[in-house]
Amino acid sequence: QVQLVESGGGLVQAGDSLSLSCAASGRTFTNYRMGWFRQAPGKEREFVAAISWSGRGTSYADSVKGRFTISRDNDKNTASLQMDSLKPEDTAVYYCAATPRSFIPGLPTTPERYDSWGQGTQVTVSS
Repeated sequence: QVQLVESGGGLVQAGDSLSLSCAASGRTFTNYRMGWFRQAPGKEREFVAAISWSGRGTSYADSVKGRFTISRDNDKNTASLQMDSLKPEDTAVYYCAATPRSFIPGLPTTPERYDSWGQGTQVTVSS
């Protein structure tokens, strides 16, 4: 498994922007597809965004499409989530996750498809 550490969470107001970063170590970063998930109190962990090993393929939850952007820097072994136009309903703990590359097309969008997770970072959006 690859080790993942998130950073960049915080408290912001509605309409603000925030950028999350995920630093990976322990394995070859380009062997992994990366994803972001979030979990609000009392709710299940939900998919936010995913990116292919090359960065050429991305996928987003409908709730964040057009507001969030996932990216990766394979030279720096990092994945990022740029969050714009934040809403109070975006408040959650955000997790970075990794899953090995696959010959199966598409990007996984369910938590059970990922086998490495970070510790999470809190994002709070006030109204």
